[in-house]
Amino acid sequence: MTRNTPWGRLTRAGAVAGVAIALAGGLSGCIVKSGRPEQSRAIGVTIPCPVAPDPSVTGTIRIGWQEIPDGDVIVKDASLLETCLPNAKLVWSQFSSGGDVIQAFGANSLDIGLLGSAPAAKALSAPLNIDMKVVWIQDLIGPAESLVARDPSIKTVADLKGKKIGVPFASTSHYSLLTALDKAGVGGDADVINLSPDAIRGAWEGGQIDAAYIWQPTLGQLLSDGAHVLTDSSKVAAEGSPTYDLEGARSDFVRNNPKFMKIWTAAEDWAVKLLHDNPQAASVRIAGQLGVPVNQILDQIKGYQYFDAATQGGPDHLGGQLGADLRNTAQFLLQQGQVNAVGSPETYEAAVYSDAAREVGKS
Repeated sequence: MTRNTPWGRLTRAGAVAGVAIALAGGLSGCIVKSGRPEQSRAIGVTIPCPVAPDPSVTGTIRIGWQEIPDGDVIVKDASLLETCLPNAKLVWSQFSSGGDVIQAFGANSLDIGLLGSAPAAKALSAPLNIDMKVVWIQDLIGPAESLVARDPSIKTVADLKGKKIGVPFASTSHYSLLTALDKAGVGGDADVINLSPDAIRGAWEGGQIDAAYIWQPTLGQLLSDGAHVLTDSSKVAAEGSPTYDLEGARSDFVRNNPKFMKIWTAAEDWAVKLLHDNPQAASVRIAGQLGVPVNQILDQIKGYQYFDAATQGGPDHLGGQLGADLRNTAQFLLQQGQVNAVGSPETYEAAVYSDAAREVGKS
């Protein structure tokens, strides 16, 4: 297990090793599986493409997804990209964290994939300086990511002084945890341990950690085991540090594939509207992919905010504010020794791609 020494500063297994692995093109730590939409509970329901299918898009497109209840999972379940792009080969690979997605971008082994705003800010900053674009906001994270404790005597974040806390490093939960500890004045005294979601579950059951900052479905499992919430990402956001699940893509891929980007964005926009208009149907599709009961998904999606293309293209999101939010995140990561330098505001603004969202939002 890798610890922060001092808090927020990654050891060789953290930021420094992450740089080396990314540059070397390693993919250790990621879970890679082929997508199997036939497992869907909505099998047999064919969804027409929300825009005109484009048979001119060919070749192999590599998409990274994670087990998070978002529009990406709905699109995957509905085989919507396969319907919209009949002559393209879509390869869906599952990843366990945004850090692994960054490594895949660095290794040129992934075209587009899900990562949190903290990993994105890290990727865009020195020393990584990954040439990537943020192309979509999958969600604004709220209570779906929470800091939970096992001992009832731990009632506040400040009570975590000297306690062991599990969190996946370089994740949005990690950023929110560091922010919460900092504001509570116990950042230098908490023992923050780098654990994957699966490892957090095991460490919790073994009594090896006192608390965890984690997302669904692991969060729900800990709560079922008697954990209680100390704070969550909606509260951290209200204090000026919002976190997002984002879709990133290699810059050269975005530049060379505008037709795909439009189709992909239209598919994601359809999924967001399904989440808004028919959460039951959306949850059935997500449950089919994640293998959990529909009622749990219905509860989980309440912990996120989802934005359609018209909203995302506006000034509060891809059309403006997101670049500033990414730079603010990078500045905090710099304070914690997780990046070497923060670029100019223009660097982060230029890394946000809003063209497809604007186009789809107008249709």
